[in-house]
Amino acid sequence: MTTLTSPHDLLAAVPFLVGFHPTNSLVVIALTDQQIGMAMRIDFPQELDPDQIDALASHLLREGADSALIVAYIPDEVADSDFILEPLREAIALRGVLIRECLQVHRDRWRSTICQDQECCPPEGTAMPDISTSRISAEQVAAGQLMPFANLAELEASLDSLEVNQELLNEIRKIPAIKYGSDNVIALEREGALAVNELATEFSDLGIVEDNKLLALVFVRLLDVQVRDFAMGLVTDQNIMVLASLWRWMLRIAPPGFVAPVATLFAATSYEEGDGALAQRALDRALADDSRYPMALLLRKVFSAGWPPAQFAEMRADLHPRVCALLFPPESSQAEVS
Repeated sequence: MTTLTSPHDLLAAVPFLVGFHPTNSLVVIALTDQQIGMAMRIDFPQELDPDQIDALASHLLREGADSALIVAYIPDEVADSDFILEPLREAIALRGVLIRECLQVHRDRWRSTICQDQECCPPEGTAMPDISTSRISAEQVAAGQLMPFANLAELEASLDSLEVNQELLNEIRKIPAIKYGSDNVIALEREGALAVNELATEFSDLGIVEDNKLLALVFVRLLDVQVRDFAMGLVTDQNIMVLASLWRWMLRIAPPGFVAPVATLFAATSYEEGDGALAQRALDRALADDSRYPMALLLRKVFSAGWPPAQFAEMRADLHPRVCALLFPPESSQAEVS
């Protein structure tokens, strides 16, 4: 994201960072060399919880931040945010992280809690700017980002299942599951990985995939851990937006029983893009489909611990060559999305 030069920029940026226009929320944003890192959002606390404050402050250290931004969206019935913001600012400062700005948003008005200039930041606050016409919004949309959802409920609804495609379901039923212990396991896993490559290429070219046989093969083979890990490892800086769109779309058309792998793939790409809220909602979909799905449970722990997206991406990238070595001979070049 571009450099933020004013409180208006910050207020416009937060919805893009968390995926929706927040209310009743506390948002902490990591900065490293003035570059925006990951935003961490929690529901606005009703009372002081030292462990929660410590988790937010520690998140900045894990992100490698040298400074931070705070925005508190206070519920209408709460008169003041000092009971949370003062301990939070103190906890962050004790960790050697500079707080560059701390805004309070209350009843459609905002004010800086660290600015002492009453002409600039009057006690009664200033009316919220029109975020939709801001420079930040224009730059984000131009870069291919979708406009943030109006609220958390709309964000969650964007991941809801669409009506099941009966033709797709029929094709899925024709594909045999992998029988582990048989001689053709690697061959079927390789078939799945190549199908993922083909699917990603077609989606990149057309923005949709209408080949139900190909979709069915990918849905079935993603139930295999190696194929899913292969798909997770395909993400690069160049294709992450395409793959995130692909997994979101597939998440919505996935039949019951085939949701969890796709949901974890979408969660991983969302997290790497810095959209922790969307990543957590995707994991909700995965665990609703399979409450014991190991990768979803693992990612829940990773995301909740505030791992920096770059560190998560590095871990994922380290795994990919090992998966490719298992599925493809060393001289093969078929293991990457073109």
